[in-house]
Amino acid sequence: MASLTLPPAPTNPRQDAIDLHKAFKGLGCDSTTVINILTHRDSMQRTLIQQEYRTMYSEDLSRRISSELSGHHKKAMLLWILDPAGRDATVLREALNGDTIDLRAATEIICSRTPSQLQIMKQTYHAKFGTYLEHDIGQRTSGDHQKLLLAYVGIPRYEGPEVDPTIVTHDAKDLYKAGEKRLGTDEKTFIRIFTERSWAHLASVASAYHHMYDRSLEKVVKSETSGNFELALLTILRCAENPAKYFAKVLRKAMKGMGTDDSTLIRVVVTRTEIDMQYIKAEYYKKYKKSLAEAIHSETSGNYRTFLLSLVGSH
Repeated sequence: MASLTLPPAPTNPRQDAIDLHKAFKGLGCDSTTVINILTHRDSMQRTLIQQEYRTMYSEDLSRRISSELSGHHKKAMLLWILDPAGRDATVLREALNGDTIDLRAATEIICSRTPSQLQIMKQTYHAKFGTYLEHDIGQRTSGDHQKLLLAYVGIPRYEGPEVDPTIVTHDAKDLYKAGEKRLGTDEKTFIRIFTERSWAHLASVASAYHHMYDRSLEKVVKSETSGNFELALLTILRCAENPAKYFAKVLRKAMKGMGTDDSTLIRVVVTRTEIDMQYIKAEYYKKYKKSLAEAIHSETSGNYRTFLLSLVGSH
């Protein structure tokens, strides 16, 4: 369930473009108007507004936002106005080719997306950047982490809820043999099962594993693997079981302790607002006894805070 709130009456993209242009004119920028318009339009409406803006003012809205806004607010707004696949592609490109390589962000984006989201995102990546995602993954990652990511973006997994209990039991046994039962770890088996099986199937494997061996599959992954490979496996497993809970945890980590990991906060808020932010908020409150809005409010300030809270909703 999305947390995005839209005006009760249908909006007019041309009028929105005119109002945005007015907000940018003159000295300083009327940020309140910009936030009020753009954070209450869905992906399709935002695309239409950008087309109208370009037609009327012969300028890209993103370019104008770039020159009018600054800091985290600018970064968040520029990501927000993109369509979901374009946004994922942009975050990935930045994570794999930016000034600072961020393999955590790349792993999160890849391993928490559905096969159909990954398919569209791969096409968008190639169209936008003229290079294949697989090529960039190959350049920036290594070892089992690389093998897992390449398999995960390459294999079209089933997305439905049905599972075959026989195969589930078989997979649980294979994982036991590949990990706890032997000295060392047979990573190939972990890669095969985690990249070829649907989320529903993997969630069933985790519960069968627990039932058969009295140990959680998550704990097994933690003790058998390490580094980015472990991170990728855990992301797949947690998203198979409960994506909202996974993202609540990622947000908590980004805001806990000294300082805030703003790029993670921005990435999760803008990419989940139109998908499952209401569920993430519920999981956040359940686990941390504090609303996500409160946490964001205490970690951010100014227009950046207003922007994020407009997306998440203030309760």
